[in-house]
Amino acid sequence: MSAVRVLLALLGIGLTGYGIALLSELSRTDLVSVGVWFAAGIVLHDALFAPLCVVVGVGARRILPGTWWAAAACGAVATVAVVVLAVPVVGRGDALPDNPTVLDRDYPAGVLAAVVTVWVFVVLGAVTRRGVRAARLVHRRAGFDR
Repeated sequence: MSAVRVLLALLGIGLTGYGIALLSELSRTDLVSVGVWFAAGIVLHDALFAPLCVVVGVGARRILPGTWWAAAACGAVATVAVVVLAVPVVGRGDALPDNPTVLDRDYPAGVLAAVVTVWVFVVLGAVTRRGVRAARLVHRRAGFDR
């Protein structure tokens, strides 16, 4: 085992201990709430999100050409990350009317811009990869690889 792995394992053990120490300071009601949210997250992931990802992935592999699979998978992961991070603020523009500086942007437009940017880069990456493959094939057929 490399030194980096040992260091990461020790860091993980230390952070786990720190998390347990923080949980031990909570009241019984708060611990029950943490447990319910934790269990609900696992159930939601396993019952809804994971099967949905499988269906979308299998469908995408049947529809998209092989050169697009990796780029589309990266785009899907980035899109999910952006949307999950945006959930707490999207649609809460008037959540704190006495302090308008807390949610002072058009978050839905920002999420849309981020997702569009991700997919523009997905298309650029897939097209560029396809172009590089085509150039290599032409290069090989022309006999320049000898």
